[in-house]
Formats: sequence, C-alpha cells, structure tokens
Amino acid sequence: MGRKHDHRVPRNDDKAIVREVKQPDKLLNFVMHCLDGISRNKAKSILAHGGVTVDERVQTHVDYPLDEGSVVKIRRHARPSSANNRYYRIVYEDRWVVVVDKQQGVLSMPVGAGSLNMKTLLDRHFTETRQRCHAHVVHRLDTRTSGLMMYAKSSDIQQQLIADWHSTIIDRRYVAVVEGVMEQPSGKVESWLHDTDRMVVVSSPVDDGGKWSATEWELVEQGPERALLFLHLLTGRKNQIRVHMADIGHPVVGDGKYGHQDDPGSRMCLHAFRLAFHHPVTGEAMVFETPIPRYFGTALHATT
Repeated sequence: MGRKHDHRVPRNDDKAIVREVKQPDKLLNFVMHCLDGISRNKAKSILAHGGVTVDERVQTHVDYPLDEGSVVKIRRHARPSSANNRYYRIVYEDRWVVVVDKQQGVLSMPVGAGSLNMKTLLDRHFTETRQRCHAHVVHRLDTRTSGLMMYAKSSDIQQQLIADWHSTIIDRRYVAVVEGVMEQPSGKVESWLHDTDRMVVVSSPVDDGGKWSATEWELVEQGPERALLFLHLLTGRKNQIRVHMADIGHPVVGDGKYGHQDDPGSRMCLHAFRLAFHHPVTGEAMVFETPIPRYFGTALHATT
C-alpha cells in the first residue's frame, strides 16, 4: 500500500496549507508530499525558517515524528517564530545536530547566571518543541562575532565531533570589514598565539610556546578607507582573525580590543558566513552559507 495523504485543505489561514496526518510519518517527508514537486532543499528551508507548525507548535526538526491525527500547517513565506528571533535563526536541524545563524552580542555558552547565550536559547527551543535533548557546544564564536555555528544534541555526538573536528570540518569562512587600504589582492598571516593573564591573545612571529595559527584573506571590495575581505581559517584559535588582522595593520572595524572603535555604538564587522562539514552520523557533506550583514556595506563606505 502506498502512503495516503489528505489533499483537502480544511481552511486557508494567511495562505497556509493545513493537513491532517493520516498515518505516522516524518515531518520533512510529509511537507514534501503536501507541496507536491517541491525540492528537498526548499522543504528544509521552509522548516528552518519556522514555516511549519505541528498541532500549533513550530517544528524545525526534519525528522520530527508525526502521529496520526496531528495537524500540520505549512507557510511557504514564514513569519518570525521562537526558532527565528532577533538572537538567532535555525538554518538546519535533525535529530543529531542543529546549525544556527547567531547574532552578534550573544555568547556561545553560559558565562554566569542570566547571560544571553546560544546554549540556553537552544535548550528553550528544544523544550518548546517537545524534544528531549540539550544543546552541546562543539565550537565557539566570539560574543561580538555573528554567523554560523553547529551544536550537538547529545554528549555522544558532541564528543565525536570534537574528537574528529579536523576531519569533520570541510570549510569555515568569514567576511570582515577591516581598516585601511589593502595593498595586495590576497595574503596569508601566520603566527604563534597564546593567552595572557589580561584575557588578551598575544601574537608572535616566532615560536614562543604559543599555538601556531594561519589565516588566509582575499580582498572582495576596497572602500575609500576600509576593505571587505573573505577570510579562511586554516587553524581555529581564540580571536585568531581579529589578532591576525591587527598584526598586518588592518584591524577589524569595531574591534576595540585589538584595534580601535570609532563609534562605541557600532557592531564589530566580523561574520562567519560559511560552514561546511561531514555529518557525524550520515557522513553527508553539509554546506551552509548566510548573507553578508547589511551593516557591513555601510561600514565599508564610511569615511572619517
């Protein structure tokens, strides 16, 4: 017997498609059948943007199990939800990992009681969507850096990802606006980095006991006094991009720690725009990208 889906529309709410589940299924598969002819990636995008509710609760989990009698509502053009708010957006989620686009100003993990951090926000999302799991930190972004991050949904997957990190990660790239005029179209910065007691990372051109680090950069656009760069991490050290850009005399705009901050109210112009990795369970190559923040264009063309 083939799968039978109800193709009647009980009601039309803001152009939403509403279906009652007739037999147990997985959410992504159900959405694809309801939207006959839609691609798998498009269906995933609708889920990731909070466009699907199950029994009036937003669900972004592609493998979320559907029970007979549940009501699924699908909006092709989703409105913001608790899974897509001013602090983060879920880009991808399955039973093992979740990929988010973090806003600047949000910590990667808790630091003290009441801190605004991605782990707590994701744990809240899991509770709201009735998932019995917690967010486990795999890698971090600086608080003032925005962009793509991956979290594990179990300690076993977390440990696997950390142990196999170098073979798991395919690509990590950032975009930044930096101070000054670049004299070359591309370059590579290498140094040894180590922490100090003052919570500042110090760079040395020779091996002084620190950790070797390397960053490749490519000029995308040159403004009157600032430049837009793509950056490729060859290693993943704390504050690496910020320190390396300061090393070559082109600190990241808005970085008051390693450069200078012209406008105390402005954001730091560093964004993790690409994350590619081998899925820890399926082995599939997963590639995610986010747009360059609009503020970067304003910062690039600003003059002092």
